[in-house]
Amino acid sequence: MAATATLASGNAPIKAEYLISSKAVEIVDDDAAEGSTNPATSEQADLSKRELEEDGEDDPPAKRQKLSGSQKRKLAKEERKAKRGQNKGRRFKKAHDEVNLCWNAGRGMKCEKNDCRFSHDLKGYLDTKVADIRIPHKEELLAHPPFASIPAEVPDDHIPREGVFCPEFRELGECRYAFKCRFLAGHSEPVLDGEEDPLGVGLRLLYDAEQAALAKNKFQELNRLTSAGLLKDLRTRKYPTPKADEYLAYLATQREEPLAAAEPEAPTARISSADDNVSDPQRTNGDQSSLGERVETPERRTKHEEPQDTSDVPLRPVEKPRLHWKGMTYLAPLTTVGNLPFRRLCVDYGADITCGEMGLAASFLNASREEWSLVRRHPSEGIFGNQLAGNKATTVVAAAEVISQECPNLDFVDLNCGCPIDLVYKNGAGSALLDAPTKLGKMITGMNRVLGDIPVTIKVRTGVKDGRNNAHRLMPRLHNWGVSAVTIHGRTRQQRYTKLADWNYIKECVDVLRASEAEEGSSPIPIFGGGDAYSSQGYWESVESSGVDGVMVARGALIKPWIFTEIKERREWDISSRERLDSIRQLCEYGLTHWGTDTAGVNTTRRYVCEALSFQHRYIPLGLLERPIGVLNERAPAYRGRDELETLLASADSKKWVEISSIFLGPPPDHWDFQPKHRSNSTSEEANG
Repeated sequence: MAATATLASGNAPIKAEYLISSKAVEIVDDDAAEGSTNPATSEQADLSKRELEEDGEDDPPAKRQKLSGSQKRKLAKEERKAKRGQNKGRRFKKAHDEVNLCWNAGRGMKCEKNDCRFSHDLKGYLDTKVADIRIPHKEELLAHPPFASIPAEVPDDHIPREGVFCPEFRELGECRYAFKCRFLAGHSEPVLDGEEDPLGVGLRLLYDAEQAALAKNKFQELNRLTSAGLLKDLRTRKYPTPKADEYLAYLATQREEPLAAAEPEAPTARISSADDNVSDPQRTNGDQSSLGERVETPERRTKHEEPQDTSDVPLRPVEKPRLHWKGMTYLAPLTTVGNLPFRRLCVDYGADITCGEMGLAASFLNASREEWSLVRRHPSEGIFGNQLAGNKATTVVAAAEVISQECPNLDFVDLNCGCPIDLVYKNGAGSALLDAPTKLGKMITGMNRVLGDIPVTIKVRTGVKDGRNNAHRLMPRLHNWGVSAVTIHGRTRQQRYTKLADWNYIKECVDVLRASEAEEGSSPIPIFGGGDAYSSQGYWESVESSGVDGVMVARGALIKPWIFTEIKERREWDISSRERLDSIRQLCEYGLTHWGTDTAGVNTTRRYVCEALSFQHRYIPLGLLERPIGVLNERAPAYRGRDELETLLASADSKKWVEISSIFLGPPPDHWDFQPKHRSNSTSEEANG
């Protein structure tokens, strides 16, 4: 009997010969797993979470409100729903060498510090150092166990060995981690008898001057923190932001006018969840349309006019470089997984435009190293932008000015107006800005002033609540605000990822924007859609039916990074298991050059490779399907692949992901365990095969 006859509706139509069971594996809940994302783990977000906790939680029992039985059951249900599908408070064990060697000593240099607390015994360090790693080459990968003809771990003697290479040395001509590198055999040579051995370890480091010169333009990461004292100046509020100060001073004068009270900023704790049956404090009489009509009046539009030109005249929006993005492929800013190594991989497959992970404006100004790492760019990223999120013009505009000064290699800055997670929305940022167009206009106008010739783009959702789409009301105002490009995710904040994207509404937004441009005689700005881009056919159907200039690809790229090749070549790629494994090998190499080739860097790379595999295991090979195009929301029953490697790559067991990473990174440290966002992947019960 054909597989399609035995599988329930909504299940992927896998051919009968590959089925293990017709019962669908537990569906992965992206909504729940994304409840804890990068901003939510930051110090500021933790503080916001504490501020958002229900009043009276810490009160003595006598003062707490007594709940009825039905109220208790309802609360328990909500708590279970909040915890469903995600692992709360993930922690990853840091890996260290047995001997904590001084950085300078590890580079064969003398340490100038008299009070250095690290070891300077290089020979003792090498005697206890964990074995080097040998990354299998592409041609050594196998479709059956052990999946590589030569194991990753090599004998612990640190001598030059056939096939061993250091990814960083190969790209940069030198390795910053020197003797601490886990690929030391790839950039060292033995000191011969009779030769001078100043370090007394029998090895000398290699340096490739020709490759180092080439790497300056081809491989050296851009937008690294170079200004001395930048973080200190930010922490002590001494970093100058004259353009932002001027603009914010202008806004302050406008607040004195009666018009400024028309749309007050709601206190953080008062902004309701999209799932609550409470009207938003910024909505008038519960009527969403009244808000859109109110802000469109000419009197209120004057609030967004820029201050008079000064001696330091910023570029007007019309003077910004136009973005010619039509027909280009666009990788969405992706939390956690959308890091620089993953973006490099997507660029290899054909991504034209990339954007860093969402960063909180307040965290940039508070000198968060984690936030500042999000702006790093690889030279291979042809068009690269940074995404900001914030709830006030004071922080967003100031952060934009600092970023423009410190990160010269940015092609655009994107303002996030679509993030649905509670800790962002309830603070008035992300998708909450859709219901605060006056505040949004102030942010965009201010960003344009301080960013110079760097264009400002925005990413929005269709609206906040189901049935109350309002993104189309913003379209006629984009040119006045100076928006250079816009992306519309075809879901409301309330829908999150649970329903298919509404491409009919995206088309409506496109039509409204193009009509306003024709009426004003302004140049068209690129407009991208977003949602459910999982195949080349689906991508181009969405483009042709909606009139967008392109589709921003998010989960489709997480599940199969090679989707950009499919889009460019307008074909569906039945990629082999060995090709997929080689893609993971490349991601490992990119991770090592970014996070480091020492023990800590190897382990960080392992963590983020497993993060990528937590999505890639969902890919169902085309050759296993009854029909050629899979659908993103179809659930996969338990199945086996066409070979053992394909079966392994389909496993939903997080321990298998660690096993896959070990093919290239060697065995993980003792007691190290990967904790996936999706709780259903924490055990092997649903693993395929």
